[in-house]
Amino acid sequence: MIKNKLYIVFALIASVCCFSQQKKELIQVTDLLKIRTVGDVEVSKDGQNAVFTVKSIIKNPENALDYDYDTQLWIAKTAKNSTPRQLTFGKEGSSSPVFSPDGKQIAFTRSVKGKSQIFLFKVDEGGEAVQLTESKYGAGNPKWSPDGKQILFTASIQINELVKDSILNPKKELPIWSFEKPGFAANENLKSNKTKADPNGNIEAIRAYLENNEKDKKAKVVDKLQFQTETAVSSELRFSHIFIIDAKLGAKEKAITKGFYSHSNPSFISNTKIVFNGNINEKRHPDRVLENKIYTINTDGTNVTELLGAENTVFQLLAVSPSGKQLAYQESIINNLSVPVLKIFSLENPFAKSKVIDYDRNNNNVRFSKDDKQLYFTSSSNGGYVLCNVPLNTLKVQTLTSFDQGITDYDFNNDVLVFAKTAVENPSELYISDLKLKAPRLVSEFNTNWLKNKEISFPEKGTFTNEKGLEIEYWVTKPARFEQGNKYPLLTEIHGGPASMFGPGDGSMWLEYQFFAAQGYGVLYSNPRGSSGYGEKFLRSNIKDWGPGPSSDVLTALDKTVAQGWADTNRLFITGGSYAGYLTTWIISHDQRFKAASSQRGVYDLGTFFGEGNVWRMVPRYWGGYPWEEETKAILERESPLNYAQNINIPFLIIHGDNDYRTGVTQSQMLYKTLKVLGKPVEYVRQPGASHEITRSGDNRQRIDQLLRTFEFFERFNK
Repeated sequence: MIKNKLYIVFALIASVCCFSQQKKELIQVTDLLKIRTVGDVEVSKDGQNAVFTVKSIIKNPENALDYDYDTQLWIAKTAKNSTPRQLTFGKEGSSSPVFSPDGKQIAFTRSVKGKSQIFLFKVDEGGEAVQLTESKYGAGNPKWSPDGKQILFTASIQINELVKDSILNPKKELPIWSFEKPGFAANENLKSNKTKADPNGNIEAIRAYLENNEKDKKAKVVDKLQFQTETAVSSELRFSHIFIIDAKLGAKEKAITKGFYSHSNPSFISNTKIVFNGNINEKRHPDRVLENKIYTINTDGTNVTELLGAENTVFQLLAVSPSGKQLAYQESIINNLSVPVLKIFSLENPFAKSKVIDYDRNNNNVRFSKDDKQLYFTSSSNGGYVLCNVPLNTLKVQTLTSFDQGITDYDFNNDVLVFAKTAVENPSELYISDLKLKAPRLVSEFNTNWLKNKEISFPEKGTFTNEKGLEIEYWVTKPARFEQGNKYPLLTEIHGGPASMFGPGDGSMWLEYQFFAAQGYGVLYSNPRGSSGYGEKFLRSNIKDWGPGPSSDVLTALDKTVAQGWADTNRLFITGGSYAGYLTTWIISHDQRFKAASSQRGVYDLGTFFGEGNVWRMVPRYWGGYPWEEETKAILERESPLNYAQNINIPFLIIHGDNDYRTGVTQSQMLYKTLKVLGKPVEYVRQPGASHEITRSGDNRQRIDQLLRTFEFFERFNK
């Protein structure tokens, strides 16, 4: 009897030991540095090869604590049992790969002396890539001609360079539109000042002296409307021009476009004609021109013809069919919150009415099939990024992939589809399938190997209908190693935008969700009214209502999650960035259930946001007017969380990047100072050099810092 009892005890011990040995590791914050991301997928015309980029994070050679991004080209045979291999190496990185029509060469871009240039790589011969362009303005976005003999590219040129350029501006002309510098007629300020600089001289000498101060960055003189970039205040005005070059060493590029207008997104229609977006002969300052038109032009720069254009309308070129007979484009009204309309234009019959594809979602990465009979595109929809197909004889959209994953890039040729995918179980890998996506096979292991022994937490989806009759989707990820009967802290995550979307198919938050779940937190995220991915009615349902309506959706999702019984209502936390920083702040100033909150790079005073943010046009788009108009001013004051700061009574962490000009740093300073004067429990973190993109593509050490700083702050109150 004793022997039997001992046997049972030892068996139980062995079972426990075996179980503990089999336990997978939890996700750590430094796993961020292991994530490799697949992108820029291109398939050769015969469908036998796929080239793509892989973005990795590597150690900075000069500082062991810092990490850099490294993007290189890889290639994969599409036949079974093939293993991808790396094509390019070196600290400069490589991007924008495109196969030549015969599949024998790859054109791509790489930085040389601080400017992007085009390189050529011979697929079968291997060896080193050779530099094709030596453009003083740089070269980006290469496109091959149908016969493979030439390559299109674009370059960005500063206005002062354009004035002096003997090729792009041979007659030394000045813009026909006003530079908007007070006191100067006919843009005379752009003419070269040859007077010797002298602060004590005549007015021309003084102007020369002041110009030198600008060149030496002692002053910034701003006359343009759109003077804020993503990271700075700038007076710089640049124009995009189109160039062409023979695809052979020693060739010199030729400018196709000229003038003080931007010409972008070029594609070949034939070997002698291209199509592009632009605004030619526009008499308004470029900052005031929001329309976008579609033109054709011969490759020698002659015969510019407007195909599509209208006042107050944006025509965005998306794709050219392989035959050169059709264009895919999208059409939208300027500064109107809407889902752009996807259309097909016939180049054979330009006076015929465009075909309209009835699809109430945004579209991206549009491509025609080889026979011109079908269209493919990706779309943000219901928490995922799906691949869609449209037979052009029916114009009926078919969704080919599920909403719980994200197709981040793809290409196809000769009935072979190659795509990059993000999913809860893996943030990025490369797959190959047929065009119907039957039995797609994994061909890469960029993240698979290091994830093999990691414990991944999977979300559960819920839905409810709000008071407007809109169905709201939300997802709940329980803590890693969840045990029924225990109580856990619950973190509510909110997305930015507001016209964006969270979901299992969104890779941007993969690490953050998994990290908090690994730390024992439940994670809740939802798509409240105003999110993209649910159609135009849903998108517009938060106009003049950024606070009350969306917060109601977020809190209803929270109520339904709490009703499951495992969340500790004394340990509820909330966080979000950008618009979600706004909504986080709105919620905690109107609802007292949370233990602590964190807001990053948010908008808190909408009137100030109009002046400080470079996306200031969101104000008239969402609120119907400007801060000086009485009706709009009243709404902005009503909807600004700063005006309810006195109601914020919980510990609050505010984070903002020093160089964030999308929302503007004064937003966070105003909120912090207000709360501090009121004696509220608030902490403020500024990240030097950081832009609005800090959590997605910013400095990796700062990305880790922001996540850990938020977690550490919550842990102070996770009791």
